Amino acid sequence: MKIEYNYSFGLPRNIVWRYIKDETVLKNSLPGCKTFIESSGGIYQAEIEISLGPIKDLIALELKREKEKSPSFYHLVLKGKGKLGEIEGNADLFINDVQGTSEVTFLGEVEVTGKIAFVGKRVLEGGANKSLEKFFEEAEKEMKRKIHHVKRESR
Repeated sequence: MKIEYNYSFGLPRNIVWRYIKDETVLKNSLPGCKTFIESSGGIYQAEIEISLGPIKDLIALELKREKEKSPSFYHLVLKGKGKLGEIEGNADLFINDVQGTSEVTFLGEVEVTGKIAFVGKRVLEGGANKSLEKFFEEAEKEMKRKIHHVKRESR
């Protein structure tokens, strides 16, 4: 399944780049995230609760960030397993500077097996797009919180 999603951050690219890789921002932004730990540079272990129609499962995920080109690109590889199936995929994340704001393009491919795959392509695509929308909205809020916190502490 191919996934394409675009999001406009009301923040400069260097800020988005800095925080789109921040462990706290990611943990607090990923829908259904129960745990999220950076095990080594750019490799994360997470537990994500998914709910797609009748399918509800806790997926143990490994996410790996690679091929970074600061401040505009990285490639993401993910592998996950739950009681009801497995998820494997990869994505490219592009961050473009647009007059002091940032346009993010997410291009990915995901393969789902097991009972999770039975919900159908439309439900999976809809769930993926909704999850990306929620992730980027929450990530922007988290980034703004971090910026506010840093400003407050520097006073």
